[in-house]
Amino acid sequence: MTVSSTWRTPMIILTAGAICALIAFGLRASLGLFLKPMSMDLGWGRETFAIALAIQNLMWGAFQPFAAASAEKWGTGRIIAFGGILYASGLYLMSVSVDPLAFQLTAGLMVGMAQSGCALAVVLGAVGRAMPENKRSWGLGIVTAAGAAGQFTVVPLGQIFLGSYGWSTSYTLLALIAIAILVCAIPLQGKVDTASRNKAGKDESAPSLKVALGEAMKHRGYWLLTLGFFVCGFHVAFIGVHLPAYLTDLGMPSETGAWSLSLIGLFNVLGAYVAGMLGDRFRKKHMLSYLYFMRSIVILVFIMVPVSTTSVVVFSIAMGILWLSTVPLTSSLVAQIFGIRYMGTLFAIVFFSHQIGSFLGIWLGGYLYDAYGTYMPVWWAGVALGITAALLHWPIQDETVLRVQPAE
Repeated sequence: MTVSSTWRTPMIILTAGAICALIAFGLRASLGLFLKPMSMDLGWGRETFAIALAIQNLMWGAFQPFAAASAEKWGTGRIIAFGGILYASGLYLMSVSVDPLAFQLTAGLMVGMAQSGCALAVVLGAVGRAMPENKRSWGLGIVTAAGAAGQFTVVPLGQIFLGSYGWSTSYTLLALIAIAILVCAIPLQGKVDTASRNKAGKDESAPSLKVALGEAMKHRGYWLLTLGFFVCGFHVAFIGVHLPAYLTDLGMPSETGAWSLSLIGLFNVLGAYVAGMLGDRFRKKHMLSYLYFMRSIVILVFIMVPVSTTSVVVFSIAMGILWLSTVPLTSSLVAQIFGIRYMGTLFAIVFFSHQIGSFLGIWLGGYLYDAYGTYMPVWWAGVALGITAALLHWPIQDETVLRVQPAE
C-alpha cells in the first residue's frame, strides 16, 4: 500500500496516533470490569481470569519489539491495521469463550498480540520520528494522554454494556469499537514527509538496527531504565485488573470500580500531558525517580486508611496523575540517548520488561487472593517496588551516545 505523504504532517500523524491509543487503551482498561461477573457466572476462581490477562500483557510485551521493528521496516500503518483486525477478532471470540483454555487463547494470546501492533511502542515510534526534537516529549505526552482519555471514556461505556447486556454481548460491542483502529492506520502508513523530517533536525541515529541494539545492550542506563519500567507495569496492571474486585470485597458498590478506573484515566490525561511537557525542560531520569517514589506513598496511604468514597477518590486522582506519566519520559529518554531512527524498537524492548511486571502483578493478584483471600501482599509489594524503581532511575547516564560520523 503506497500513500502520498504530502498531507502527512507531524500534527496529522500525532492526531491519528492519539486516537489509536485512545481506542486501544480504553478497550484494554475496560477488561478488569469483567473479572468478577465472568468468574462468578462460569464458576472460575479469580486466578483463571487473571492468568488470561496476565498472558495478554506478556504477549503484548513479547511481540512488541518485533511489531516495532516491522513498523520501522514496512510502515506503521500496516502493523496497526493488522493489530486492529486481531483486536476486534479477539474481543469477539472472548464473547464465546466459556472454558479457561479458550479464554487464554483469545483474551491472552490474540488480544496481547493485537496490542503489540496497535498500541504504545509502534504509535510512539511513529510520533517520535515525526515530531521536531524540541516538541518530541510533548508529542509523546499527548499520545499517552490520549490513551488515558480512553480509560475514562471507554471504561464507563464498558460498564454500561455490562450492566445492560451481560459480559458476552459486551465483548461483541467492544469488538465493534476496535474496528475504528483501522481508520487510524491510514495516516500512519509510510514514511514522514521530507520537509517535516528536516524540521525535526539532523538525525544522529545509529546506521543500522544491529548497531543500535549493540549500543543499548552495552549501556548501563538502558538496563536500569528497563528494570525500572518493570515496576510501572506491575503497578498499573495489578490496579487496573484487580481494583474493582478489591473495592467490592470491602463492601463498596459494584460501580465504584468503574468510576475509580475512569477517574484514574481522567487525571492520567493531565499527568501524562504535564510529564511530557516537563520532560522537555527537566532531566527525565530525575522526574521518573520522583514519580515512582510518589506512587509508593500513594499506595501506602491508600491501604493504611479505611476504605471510603473519599479515600477511593483521593487515591484515583493521585494515582491517575502518576499512572502513565512514566511513558513519555521513558520513551523520550530512549530517543534522547540513542536517537530517533530505532526508537520504537529500543523502547519496545524496555516495554517488554513493563509487561513482565504486568504479568506478575495480574497473576499474583489472582493467585494470592485465591490462596489467602486478600490482596494485601501485592499492595505491599507495590510499595517496595516503587521505592526500588526510584533508586534505579537516579544514576542513569542520560547523555546522548556519541557516534563517529562517516567521512563525506
